[in-house]
Amino acid sequence: AHKRFRKAQCPIVERLTNSLMMHGRNNGKKLMAVRIVKHAFEIIHLLTGENPLQVLVTAIINSGPREDSTRIGRAGTVRRQAVDVSPLRRVNQAIWLLCTGAREAAFRNIKTIAECVADELINAAKGSSNSYAIKKKDELER
Repeated sequence: AHKRFRKAQCPIVERLTNSLMMHGRNNGKKLMAVRIVKHAFEIIHLLTGENPLQVLVTAIINSGPREDSTRIGRAGTVRRQAVDVSPLRRVNQAIWLLCTGAREAAFRNIKTIAECVADELINAAKGSSNSYAIKKKDELER
């Protein structure tokens, strides 16, 4: 049943939904995640007037790191080497960063998680640096 690149065929919205179900107490609560994404998309549409899917795609394009550093261990010394990131990993990391950013924003905050997801996506789509994902990406590429 387990296929290596099966997630590449999965619709991108569903990937976002699935990665919202993180952190023990939310595991497996897909309905909750679906509801969050729906709300977030409605908010995005209200705020930007654009197609929320387009905003999501742009956000993922903008927040996927192009370069990363891996640890290369040689002869007892470990050094970091810059490598290019594969397209699938860029998408994966972008989704992960967006979700983490939204989760951190919603923590101890009056805003609902849906609003935070919407904000995070809009900021990332604009490429503005007050998006967690964009900040992290710049850190990674430095």
